[in-house]
Amino acid sequence: MYRGREGMLSWMLHRVTGVGVLLFLLMHIVDTFLVGFGPEVYNTVLAIYKTPFMRVMEVFLVAAVLYHALNGLRVILVDFWSAGTRYQQQMFWAEMVLFVVLFIPAAYFMLKPLFG
Repeated sequence: MYRGREGMLSWMLHRVTGVGVLLFLLMHIVDTFLVGFGPEVYNTVLAIYKTPFMRVMEVFLVAAVLYHALNGLRVILVDFWSAGTRYQQQMFWAEMVLFVVLFIPAAYFMLKPLFG
């Protein structure tokens, strides 16, 4: 039985986060388009974005963008650094540590208003 390792996990997460960011971008294009239907329609959409559920979704968006960016840099190193493939596993774990170090404070400050 095949068991995925760091390479497969990073590949899968890169695709999933890429699709997530793309879906957000499409949603953002649609909500910006709604400006043409008047301020009341646009303000209704903005009110939806201010709900606690959407605040949590924004945290997921930040996580997706951050992971996608860091993994993209790792992929560039693997592709263009002659020793990149030898250190792929170590770079993956370094990327994950950096992700956690950057994401935890961002998530804290984004979610802080929900808890007072």
